[in-house]
Amino acid sequence: MKDIALTEDQRDCLQELINVAMGRASDKLARYLQTFVHLQVPYIELIDSQALPERFAENYAEEGVSLVSQGFYGERGILGESLLIYKSHDAHGIAEILGYEPDDISEVEQLTDISSILTTTFLNGLAEQIDNQLAYSAPRIVSSVDTPLEQHLEQLSFNWDLALKVDISYQVTDYSFNCDMVLLIPGEAIVNIQAVLDQILDEF
Repeated sequence: MKDIALTEDQRDCLQELINVAMGRASDKLARYLQTFVHLQVPYIELIDSQALPERFAENYAEEGVSLVSQGFYGERGILGESLLIYKSHDAHGIAEILGYEPDDISEVEQLTDISSILTTTFLNGLAEQIDNQLAYSAPRIVSSVDTPLEQHLEQLSFNWDLALKVDISYQVTDYSFNCDMVLLIPGEAIVNIQAVLDQILDEF
């Protein structure tokens, strides 16, 4: 699996599919919150799964974070894990963003609610473009206070040689809120995605 590589055309095609799916997710969130949601250009890279925990430790070492982890499974061998990552100060403000009173629901429920808006809307938008349907595992909430993120990633990626890592960042204009979405797609599924991308390119 270590010799997998996306061609330039495949990468450009995947980038465009992700851009469209991101737009749909951000539009849904913006309509829900009645505010503007800023998107950064997603970053796509192939990374050795053994390097994932270290990469996350570097990016989020200095501040507490909460993570919503959810597996997705589709037709034609499309599968992976979606990670929605919130810094602690952003996670604590989700109740205000969603219009809840502070004691209405738990922080875990708040994280699950907003993650559902972003994750399932994005992934369904991506699946629709490639004529696929996805099913989802139950979301799992991981706090870096209780469980190091590196440990959670090691549990996810122990049988992956290579992962397609897609980083997406959402910023809500009228609130002090940012979150990062990371899609991790294992090697065998990358090969299946390449076949789908090649089909789209041939039709184009």
